[in-house]
Amino acid sequence: MTRLPVTKTPKVFVGGAFVRSESGRVRSVSRRGEFFAHVPVCSRKDLRNAVEAAAKAGPGWAARTAYNRGQILYRLGEMLESRADEMAARLADAGARPAQASAEVAAAVDRLIHFAGWCDKFQQVLGGANPVSGPFFNFTLCEPMGVIGLIADDRCPLLGLVTQLAPIVAAGNTVVALASEAAPYPAVLLGEILAVSDLPAGVVNLLTGSRKELIPTFATHAHLRGLDAVADLDGRRTLGAGAADTVKRAKLRAPAAREAEWLDARHDRVEAIKDFVEFKTVWHPVGA
Repeated sequence: MTRLPVTKTPKVFVGGAFVRSESGRVRSVSRRGEFFAHVPVCSRKDLRNAVEAAAKAGPGWAARTAYNRGQILYRLGEMLESRADEMAARLADAGARPAQASAEVAAAVDRLIHFAGWCDKFQQVLGGANPVSGPFFNFTLCEPMGVIGLIADDRCPLLGLVTQLAPIVAAGNTVVALASEAAPYPAVLLGEILAVSDLPAGVVNLLTGSRKELIPTFATHAHLRGLDAVADLDGRRTLGAGAADTVKRAKLRAPAAREAEWLDARHDRVEAIKDFVEFKTVWHPVGA
């Protein structure tokens, strides 16, 4: 008798745990033209729950030393590389050519390692000591903003997500991310890697579902202090208007026209971290 394989039951990754979507809705994902799994379609309530989990994890993650955050991101890159073949296979299931899928995984690993290295260096590059006309020391320090909302691109569903995610986390922020709508499964697999990594619970929360349904909540949720979102023109308008109303920083991107855009070295610049830090100026009297 032929044995039936045990199919996966993907869930959303929130607060360091795999939970069922509050909505109870799912959509099917295929592999080589055959049914593979049901992926949750998250609701606005799921998004609000994820923001709560990210807010709870925020103070602890921000208080970690920069060196420790770098260690954790480096370990995450190691773990992704250890499952590179499986991740490449899932990207191929989503339509990528095998060589393209392998290149995307390798680039995602490299980007995690790159920003792991920036964790204990960006303060020196972006901050500094400022000259003032008086007997004072004046310093500019970088501080994390808080909870950042992220909406991933459909093109390069792993590399695009990691490219947006890594600098935000390196800066000490926490993240609520909406995975690629067209190819959500690589993000599900990334959640499995995050779950057994050293990353504290709630620092990264991964949702799957509809952009159209969740963009208005991303735009107007007052506890999201920033947005890094890939969306069409209507989506960017909604996000921009909501960000203005709730006074949040918004980095809004048009969908990539080709895969090479996410491979571009411009994504490795320290400005990617600068986009999601706040600058605090400290005065201290000389000799005190």
